[in-house]
Parts: sequence; structure tokens; C-alpha cells
Amino acid sequence: MADKISVLYSEEEITARIKELGAQISKDYEGKELHIVGILKGATFFACELAKRITVPVTLDFMSVSSYGDSTESSGVVKINKDLDEPLEGREVLVVEDIVDTGNTLSYLLDNLQKRRASSVRLCALLDKPERREKDVHVDYTGFEIPDKFVVGYGLDYAQKYRNLPYIGVVETE
Repeated sequence: MADKISVLYSEEEITARIKELGAQISKDYEGKELHIVGILKGATFFACELAKRITVPVTLDFMSVSSYGDSTESSGVVKINKDLDEPLEGREVLVVEDIVDTGNTLSYLLDNLQKRRASSVRLCALLDKPERREKDVHVDYTGFEIPDKFVVGYGLDYAQKYRNLPYIGVVETE
């Protein structure tokens, strides 16, 4: 299978934007401790790079939530594959996601996390695709707003491939 991938954002552009996000988040959480919840597998690269650029104390945990499987279209059914290791009660929580698309998965997830009595729950997404939104999801920190294209790289995959690309690219399957 041959997939054509064209670069949408270079590694340098992504790194520069993550530095900006880290600075803004550090300012917004000044004097507080931040608990990052990275969403596996896609947000792993982004969550780790972002955490390195945040200057307030950070703790880190991961969840695995899916609605895609091996398809390029969301199934609409949200499944928690791996839950958090620690409780959120009283914590300042920043959910770090690779991409906000329809909003179905994140709407479910944010509602679930808010019920766990965190002090606050905010969302940081590397990519936001607002024209595909079906559920109203507020993204507090956005890396890049993108058009309705299927993207891979920097943690994002197509059937578990291409996560390791150091850039974000648009994939066109043949």
C-alpha cells in the first residue's frame, strides 16, 4: 500500500508553536501545580514535548480513549481503553490531545473527567479541525487550526502507521 503524504507543518514549525503554548500555559498556571492528562496514543509526542516547556510543577498521567479504530472516520462510539492511575480530585488538569475533530470523543472524555472533582479541567490540542465539529468542545490552547484533511505524523496515525514522522502531513490513500 502506497500512501502519498505532503507536509502541512514542519518539525520546526511544530517545535516553535509548542514553545509558545508552553509559555502561555506556564503563565496561566503560575503559582500552581499542573496535572497533564495525555491521551494515548496520538498525543504522546505532543504531551511530552509540551511538558518539557512548562515551567510550573507538572505531574503526568495518560488515558487511552478511542473512537476511530483503523478507519479514517470516527465510529462515534467512545471507549476508555486505559483509565488514569491517580485521582483528579482537587487538581488543576490539562487534557492534552493530538487533534479535536468531531468533538464526540472529547465531549465524552471532558464530561467524564469533570465529574472526578478536579479544581479545573482545560484542553490543549495540537490540532483543531473546527469545520468537522459535531459536539461543542472548547479548546483552551490550540497548536494549529487545520482544514478538513486526514493528517498523520507527530503522534497521529493512519491504521497505526506514520506516528513517528517528525512533521504533520496530509495523507492521501491510493
